[in-house]
Amino acid sequence: MNYFITKSTIGLLFLSLIACKKQNPNLDKTGKDELESHELNHTIDKNKMHFDDIIYVPIYSDIYLSNQNPNSLLTATLSIRNTSSMDSLFVSKIDYFNTDGNLVRNYIKNPISLPPMATINYVVEKDDTSGGAGANFIVVLSAKNENIKPLIQAVMIGENGNNQGFAFSTDGYSIKTKTQ
Repeated sequence: MNYFITKSTIGLLFLSLIACKKQNPNLDKTGKDELESHELNHTIDKNKMHFDDIIYVPIYSDIYLSNQNPNSLLTATLSIRNTSSMDSLFVSKIDYFNTDGNLVRNYIKNPISLPPMATINYVVEKDDTSGGAGANFIVVLSAKNENIKPLIQAVMIGENGNNQGFAFSTDGYSIKTKTQ
């Protein structure tokens, strides 16, 4: 009987550890990174693009709530939305910078094709403090249609420890637009 209880306890502990394994929030239904699943295996022909834009997106990885709790860590989601019902949107760069303006990471190696009306999201987890309170993304976009109007936003979510959550969003701002 004692042997059975010991084995059962060890089994339950093992299952508990497996269940607690943190899953990557950026995996699609196939288990592939959401950005990688949209990657092109060729370069973008810039001569065919009539819309080029660079978007600055502010991200808050933490905010200050009160003197008792100097800062609260946040989960941030970068959302890139193709609002066109007919044209693909191409993303050639998604770079994440910290408060000091230093590059933290490049999110894509190859360009991404975002089909009409499609959206890609990427999560910066709450415990990723590499960006700091003044983190930001730079997103470089292009399209064949000069009238395309993509929507790039960030949504931050957090809690203050008293079973109260909060969320807010920021919009991306064009810092360079060029049409041909």
